Amino acid sequence: MSDVHLRPADQSFQTPRVKKAPSKLPLSFSYSPSDDGTDENLLVLLHGLGDTLVPFAKLGRQFKLPQTATLALRAPEKIPFLYEEAYQWYTSFDQLGELIDRPNPTPALEILSRVFKHLIEDCSWPSDRIHLFGFAQGGSVALELGIKFWRQQQEKSDQLSSSSSLGSIVSVSGPLLSYPTLSSLSPTPVLAVYRPPPAEPSLAPADLTAIKKAFRVVQEAKLGARGPGMPSSKDEWEPIMRFWSEKLSRRQVEGLYEVMSGISLPQ
Repeated sequence: MSDVHLRPADQSFQTPRVKKAPSKLPLSFSYSPSDDGTDENLLVLLHGLGDTLVPFAKLGRQFKLPQTATLALRAPEKIPFLYEEAYQWYTSFDQLGELIDRPNPTPALEILSRVFKHLIEDCSWPSDRIHLFGFAQGGSVALELGIKFWRQQQEKSDQLSSSSSLGSIVSVSGPLLSYPTLSSLSPTPVLAVYRPPPAEPSLAPADLTAIKKAFRVVQEAKLGARGPGMPSSKDEWEPIMRFWSEKLSRRQVEGLYEVMSGISLPQ
């Protein structure tokens, strides 16, 4: 394994230390700047089927990730015939109330693409500083959005760089909904977190294979067989925190420092 060193990044690419808060989003949202006053990363949280953004906004703040702002989004569709606040990222039930086997996430992806356009163009967030965390249906949408974003970047330019990908994606029990056929795999690193079947929700071996056919770097974290869908203990959160510790960027007083493999610090 090559040595890992640090070097300051080219400051000509440095973005504002404090980012502009999002404003014109097509979805209800909750935004919190970084507690330490440096918005170097943005963690976007996507809730699961039947939930709202409220617990995920609270969760994002509880993480207290260094130099990381959080943005919790509410899914665009309210689940019909329910009195409580319960939302879905895409139409999930048929007229008889049964789950749809092959749902279509396209409308949600189009809305989220508009969200990302605002974040990148109006709020000065580089795409490779935006990290996604999604649970179940939210995880599926996060993965599908990662593929859509990569395809768009490939269409724009033959000269792809780190800014052509997203920072990372953590999907908790959220499978892909499509069968990706990509000329080159997305470089966005993915952590697939799940409880083994028959837990619900879960990820089957075929689900993990599909993710690996779309993304170049896929790590897995298997939780205990018993428990709620989301991680529920310090031990279960540990692989996610370790993943973020490797993927989140960090800005120092002198500039932005990146982890570089096999490159020594300039003398």
